[in-house]
Amino acid sequence: MTFGRQPQNSDQAYQGQPYPTQEPYQNQGQQPYFQQNMQGQPYGSQYVRQPDGSAAILTEPTYSYERAEHNSMTKAYAQMAVGLLVTAAVAYLTYASGLLYSFVYATGSLGWVALCVAQVAFAWVLSARVMRMKPSTGRVMFYSYAALMGLTLSSLFATYSVPTLLVTLVSCSAFFFVLTMLGLTTRKNMLGWGPALFAGLISLLLVQVVLMFIAPSNTALKVIAALGIALFAALTIHDAQQTRAIFSAYENQGTQMVERVSILCALNLYLDFVNLFLYILQLFSSKN
Repeated sequence: MTFGRQPQNSDQAYQGQPYPTQEPYQNQGQQPYFQQNMQGQPYGSQYVRQPDGSAAILTEPTYSYERAEHNSMTKAYAQMAVGLLVTAAVAYLTYASGLLYSFVYATGSLGWVALCVAQVAFAWVLSARVMRMKPSTGRVMFYSYAALMGLTLSSLFATYSVPTLLVTLVSCSAFFFVLTMLGLTTRKNMLGWGPALFAGLISLLLVQVVLMFIAPSNTALKVIAALGIALFAALTIHDAQQTRAIFSAYENQGTQMVERVSILCALNLYLDFVNLFLYILQLFSSKN
């Protein structure tokens, strides 16, 4: 199953501001990223006293643009990782406590469908409104969504063995890391691929739904899984580049805006990882 992603337009930033689409990762003349202190001088600067004891000379700020960009990227990936931990913990506890079976017995298939619909709606609302929320509210909503995802994915423990899930998780983590590094180091600009990748995602979802009713064979599911892995591999590379581009567009708009952006980017990366994990599990693993 493909879990909902918000359509991304890589030609426009959120709030209508343009992404840097031409050489997006150059730092525009090495402009420093800093705030000013009480004396009107940038934090992180160093002062050198002249030999005659006269006025201090301001040296280059130590808190550079590159350091700010690195910290912002690290924050987005860290929040993604915490979200994945929340999902894994909730999934296991839901299965181990018997809550999964209690929910299924009480609500039947209708309750499960309602849970999936609520989850997709939650992701769309969070994507659409996070840039207007307080950062603390957006963070709580993101982790709440991760917990809801865990409730849905608890069914995996009833379908696959724990060693299978762990091997798939490790394999997916390594693959995701390689894709991220490729996205951040390649000279190929994939920001313009956003609309095509989203169209491919919608097409994949529609084909998957149709095949479930027309030809739900194991071979068809394997083909869909292979296509899903290829698609979300491209989306992971795209979103790694887009994360850096978004931070470049918003890095001068204050701490709160950067916090909001980090939540939005963490959500996109989180969805990439979860869908990669599910498709890898479907393609290479056998059910109990």
